[in-house]
Amino acid sequence: MKLSHFQFDLPKELLAEYPAENRDEARLMVIDRKKGTIEHKMFKDVIDYFDDGDVLILNNTKVFPARLYGNKEKTGARIEVFLLRELNSEQRLWDVLVDPARKIRIGNKLYFGDDDSLVAEVIDNTTSRGRTLRFLYDGSYEEFRNKLTELGETPIPKYISRDVTPEDAERYQTIYAKEEGAVAAPTAGLHFSKNLLKKLEIKGIKFAEVTLHVGLGTFNPVEVEDLSKHKMDSEELKITQEACDIVNDAKVKKKRICAVGTTSMRAAESAVSSQRTLNPFDGWTNKFVFPPHDFSIATCMITNFHTPKSTLLMMVSAFCGHDLMKKAYAEAIKEGYKFYSYGDAMLII
Repeated sequence: MKLSHFQFDLPKELLAEYPAENRDEARLMVIDRKKGTIEHKMFKDVIDYFDDGDVLILNNTKVFPARLYGNKEKTGARIEVFLLRELNSEQRLWDVLVDPARKIRIGNKLYFGDDDSLVAEVIDNTTSRGRTLRFLYDGSYEEFRNKLTELGETPIPKYISRDVTPEDAERYQTIYAKEEGAVAAPTAGLHFSKNLLKKLEIKGIKFAEVTLHVGLGTFNPVEVEDLSKHKMDSEELKITQEACDIVNDAKVKKKRICAVGTTSMRAAESAVSSQRTLNPFDGWTNKFVFPPHDFSIATCMITNFHTPKSTLLMMVSAFCGHDLMKKAYAEAIKEGYKFYSYGDAMLII
């Protein structure tokens, strides 16, 4: 498959600027791969597709306020700094993206906060927009992290043209988020309300939690026509023995195993044993799932509607089947489904 197979015209008004009023009342498109059928539901109807002993794989990563605004020394130019990952906690080294990048060179200092209470020095160029920063801060490590949280804002995606609101801090986070480290939310999980999770639990559905800290690599554009030549950025992944036991037990019993989101699916596909069971994992993954791909763990998936040419769309195509995915997306556009992070959802069974 080529990059051009994943191009389609997406009307700008279908990019969701705001989440649904209630988490579980987004729209849900249900695709049955065997029957080739498409149904239109509400997200809370997802409970009807699961029974006692089925498993949902949830990514419990927690988004941190990764977007900072600072000023360049001397010129005072406003600079956006997007924190990607911590490289060294003792030296307070971070991989970041800067914008506008052309103004930021090695040796420059950036000042943050009304009182310039946080300073960073640029010590390396990593990519055209990437830099390594050393933060200079007098307090303890805990105080430093608190300062980042205080000065940072919720990293809602760039396509959202409005300002960040206090509501975003809550809504751009799954209700089961625990392990801080993501710079973007695993968005399929945003549709689960406390009430819906409770109902699923009462029905006997089990939850296997994995942690994949979503980085910007997930959203990096694919710029090569030959998909096998695209390299994903590495993202930190942790899968416990407990999660493996829940998933593998369901596999033996031939229960439905559902990956909630492309990140959960990528996590599972990164840790498959030779017996096609889930293995514990603690490290980094740059797994890129695109057609054709033989999935080993999940038998169904929940995902949002993705943008053209994205790696997320390629995974959905691999799981759903390319022609059925294209048909579903054409119908989603016709029916006015909302796309991307705050958009509507799809269940592929």
